[in-house]
Amino acid sequence: MRNRAKECEAEKSTCCSQSELVAKSTNLEENGDGVADHNTIEDSCSDKHSKTRTCIPEGVVESLLNGTLKLPYSERFPLPTVINCIGGCSEEYYCSTSCAEGAWETFHSLLCTGEGSLCKNKDELRNFKQHADETNDIFHVAAQVISMIILKIKREKQNLHEDFNWSKVLDIWEPFAMGYKRQWWDCVALPDDIDPVEETLFRKEIKDLAWTSLQFLKGAIFEEEYAPFLSLKIYGNIIGMFELNNLDVIVASPVEDYFIYIDDLPHSEKDEAEKITRPFLEELGDDYAACCQGSGFFQLQSCINHSCEPNCKAFKREQDRDGQATLVAIGPIKKERQSLLSDYGFVCKCCRCLQEQRNSS
Repeated sequence: MRNRAKECEAEKSTCCSQSELVAKSTNLEENGDGVADHNTIEDSCSDKHSKTRTCIPEGVVESLLNGTLKLPYSERFPLPTVINCIGGCSEEYYCSTSCAEGAWETFHSLLCTGEGSLCKNKDELRNFKQHADETNDIFHVAAQVISMIILKIKREKQNLHEDFNWSKVLDIWEPFAMGYKRQWWDCVALPDDIDPVEETLFRKEIKDLAWTSLQFLKGAIFEEEYAPFLSLKIYGNIIGMFELNNLDVIVASPVEDYFIYIDDLPHSEKDEAEKITRPFLEELGDDYAACCQGSGFFQLQSCINHSCEPNCKAFKREQDRDGQATLVAIGPIKKERQSLLSDYGFVCKCCRCLQEQRNSS
């Protein structure tokens, strides 16, 4: 139980899309004042793996959901309130009102299929989302970037009394400017099961996927003045940026935290609690520690380059449960090397690689 990965120690409140987390954690939520019936929970049944394993009686899960039953100490692990999308779609859920409002203002109002959406064609938007779900969810984040740029330009125009200065687009693009950009179909790694002689065909198929995705997105949100942002070249560059720079985001499961808490109780309290909780832990199996996972682009961390002889180190401390990480220098960082590696489309010339190159020549 204590063998939890360090990366799973992010604060659960940082997760903005809680639907999966809530689905796996509902059995720990306390919704009422009912108490568990020890005798009911302890009913035994046969199991092909273990003679001592107990089954969860029929109706217990429903009792947890409707609040007539609660698990011991579950009130100490309240789940964050799930906030629905402002536009009324049933696809996005948030951890707080501020998170929902921020997403709506930044990008989601143009990518929402609900009644309040600013989308031009919801059917095409649904086609786009279905295609992304079935092929590669990286299309979702690329669409968010394009939506963010368009919405920011719209707001700038509303706030200005004179004509919009299109040079401001560079300021809008700034958060993503540090990410090295190549066409997605050129930079995606060749899968192990693809023969090298088939690489050209593979990359063409990847490009075709991006083209199809873009057609659905254009059908949903296209406006003539924003056409440059909906070209295949720009779309491919944005997807390539995520392909090369995205970092995993992993949020700890409150279910795991709950069972660790039970395991740490004094002996007598633990024995009493486990009369109720043990069947649930056995039923969950390894899933009790399942994390909520995603990915994201971070302006600084995503652009830290690989080195065979690094000059800095990133790590997580026990207290870094809010998605933060600590970055420390472990050697001199020369300014000229920083400028050379501003984008990471480079042949590595770190000290070790240069030495190995000299040794081999």
